[in-house]
Amino acid sequence: MSYVLLESDGPLRTITLNDPERLNALDWPLLDELREAVVTVAADEDARALVVTGAGRAFCSGANVGNLFGDRTRPVDELRDHLMKVYASFLPIRDLAIPTIAAVHGPAVGAGLNIALACDVIVAGPKAGFGPTFTQIGLHPGGGCTWMLTQRIGSANTAAALYAGDVIGADHALRLGIAQELVDDAPTRARELALGWCERNPTLMAHVKESVRVASTSDFVASLDVEAQFQAESLSSPEFERFAARFSKS
Repeated sequence: MSYVLLESDGPLRTITLNDPERLNALDWPLLDELREAVVTVAADEDARALVVTGAGRAFCSGANVGNLFGDRTRPVDELRDHLMKVYASFLPIRDLAIPTIAAVHGPAVGAGLNIALACDVIVAGPKAGFGPTFTQIGLHPGGGCTWMLTQRIGSANTAAALYAGDVIGADHALRLGIAQELVDDAPTRARELALGWCERNPTLMAHVKESVRVASTSDFVASLDVEAQFQAESLSSPEFERFAARFSKS
């Protein structure tokens, strides 16, 4: 059985967590396959956008605790190194140069929430639930959750969400800014959006993604400098040349 499916549709790639009987809980077999799928997408020169979703009724229910963490009596330094290996199986989604979108149709809990947050955009279905539930089980947030949530919803909202540890429903997630759209059929809408992105100039889309990253982690001057560089390069793109030609004829 493949625990992660990687499918191609023209320039669109879709990664599906595929262990629906266990609500796509994360264990080492699944995470190893997920890491390989992301590496494959990163090396695929024909890929223009990626959708990440889950099979069955859940996006991902989080960690399979018994399998994923191993011997929890080890020294803290060893456990820290072990956890960094866990994170490295899904966080490379953030490093992809192409636009990424999570289609969250059901629960996305703990590390499963992190996988969704690692994508650029989240489309939620009516039964979606976003669960930063770490404190409810006596666990500190990990896997980039604190940083990625803060980037999306700000420090105060992140603190409130992490202190409570509750599952955030789809409507509330949309209002907070965790999800960017709430629709009846999240996978279909995510695919529709991603196919639209695939039609754009791939260099332009990669530059926009990088510009957003710089804007979210740097000051205004640094962001403006990156924008000026990338906009200057785009002035000679075939698409802008065609647009500009309309005015030269008038």
